[in-house]
Amino acid sequence: MSDLRLEVNAAAPEHISTRVVLSNAAFTALARNVGTGQAQGHDPQVRVDRSREVRPGEVRERIALSSVLPDPTDVSVTLAVTSDGAAMDSVKLGEPARPKPFPHQDSAVLQWSVDDICVTCSADGATLSLADGDTVAIVQWEAQLPSFGTVTFEWLVEVEDDQGAVLPAPSEEALAAEDLADTLVSALREAGVVDQRVRPWLLQSLSDLNGLRMATRETPELAFFAAGVPWYLTLFGRDSVWAARLLLPVDLHHAATTLATLAHFQGTKVDIASAQSPGKIIHELRRAQFEAAGSASLPPRYYGTIDATPLWICLLHDAWKQGLAEEQVARLLPALQAALEWMVSYGDADGDGFLEYLDESGHGLANQGWKDSGDSIRFADGATAVGPVALCEVQGYAYEAGVKAAAILEAFDMAGAEKWRAWSAELAERFRRAFWCGSGDMRYPALALDHEHQPVDSLTSNIGHLLGTGILSPDEELVIAKLLAGPSMDSGLGLRTMSSSDAGYSPLSYHCGSVWPHDTAIVIQGMVNAGLVDYADGLVEGLLEASAIFAHRLPELWSGEGPAGVPYPAACRPQAWSAASAVTVATAMLARSADGRSVPRP
Repeated sequence: MSDLRLEVNAAAPEHISTRVVLSNAAFTALARNVGTGQAQGHDPQVRVDRSREVRPGEVRERIALSSVLPDPTDVSVTLAVTSDGAAMDSVKLGEPARPKPFPHQDSAVLQWSVDDICVTCSADGATLSLADGDTVAIVQWEAQLPSFGTVTFEWLVEVEDDQGAVLPAPSEEALAAEDLADTLVSALREAGVVDQRVRPWLLQSLSDLNGLRMATRETPELAFFAAGVPWYLTLFGRDSVWAARLLLPVDLHHAATTLATLAHFQGTKVDIASAQSPGKIIHELRRAQFEAAGSASLPPRYYGTIDATPLWICLLHDAWKQGLAEEQVARLLPALQAALEWMVSYGDADGDGFLEYLDESGHGLANQGWKDSGDSIRFADGATAVGPVALCEVQGYAYEAGVKAAAILEAFDMAGAEKWRAWSAELAERFRRAFWCGSGDMRYPALALDHEHQPVDSLTSNIGHLLGTGILSPDEELVIAKLLAGPSMDSGLGLRTMSSSDAGYSPLSYHCGSVWPHDTAIVIQGMVNAGLVDYADGLVEGLLEASAIFAHRLPELWSGEGPAGVPYPAACRPQAWSAASAVTVATAMLARSADGRSVPRP
């Protein structure tokens, strides 16, 4: 459906309220044109309540008209439905699309198809007609609204898609949202932490994560968290790994199934068009070619990510330490070895000892870290870096992956543990020599190295991802924590992606000054892991405040400027790693309390 319009007695009701209730929504409006002349005063006389429920393969809506009029009133309720058949990437790009004619049908059930997707719209007690050259389907009910009574109507849309790359995950393995939220809140209360913002944020976030649980058609028994709605409701290597990793304190199952899913799609050959190489973890999976902004055109299986592979290794280790069964880990050991080999054979394309990326196809993503927009890698003066690009945080991920892989190899009596420890140690020394820039109190790791191995010297949130990876010394971690807790980086509503002092800073840009909650959560977790939890106070409070501002469902990103918070215009909401950040904040608050220091309070 590209358009859906409700009218009561040929007029659109006046919308007054939207309420999100976990995975469903409710809308309230006023039908001021019904019963005109019978009512006294300005109070609304006829209310329209719409409750919409979304389940796998269907959307069901109930429309209730409630009256306080003294007499019964005839009402005509209509839904005008159109469908332009546009693919989601076209919708995101804002490309114009004309409504397509519906096929003529004899029954009151509306059916149509878009490519391989079959849609059925039914409405009990309604009549169906076509208008505007058959491009608008009119679903119409006629009824009498009782005085001081209610009349209801229901409609249902069902979708069958046999060719999609992903499908709903098994429902019996969903997160127990209420139980998990209550467990965390109880732990906080026992630690003396009472903050009324925590539970509703946790409950909404965990419920949203259940709504984002998907599986691939090739591995239907293995759940993962799709990146976000509406643009990225599919498997994304980096996003799915981070969502599972941030959730590890409360959920091990989805880490295991995410690891197995990504191992299934692990690269096996060199293919420039898809950026695939042996051992590489996939970036995204689509049903068809994806036309992104600019000149990017991505194949259905696209591997253009520099960080998903080391992050997959880190998740495997963390899940193992969290209690992942040895037989499950053992099944993934071949994928682990392939991922390790990828880091040195393909991830380091120019042999300089750092992981870097460069789109060789000419139609892939220009930037292949988590900040993957075309202008995201900027110098402090605002100039854009030229690739190949070696991102700072990716070196931290790689260091951590080498050390953690060594622990797994050793525990499973496999060769290579010392090799990877030595490799990581050498990487840390190279990083220390090449990445640090600035001086005095403003000495910090550069965002990246460019094609000439020159430091891209902007101050960004990326350096916070280094905390707790082990690539830094304790003194270096302290320097970074102080900078990120400072006013140029902490917006008050989360961590800025770029310092407000840099020339490229823009608070409502995609990656150059906006706030991403998952980014803030990763840095909070890094501070906790580095033993610097006290520097996380402002960031924790910022996300708690944002959770209240955004009605407990955090957008993908927002502007941290101003007191109200402004979501990015095309932000996904919900977004998997944004939702998972609620668990990170709750566990950081517990760590803060256990550390004997103050905790954020309302």
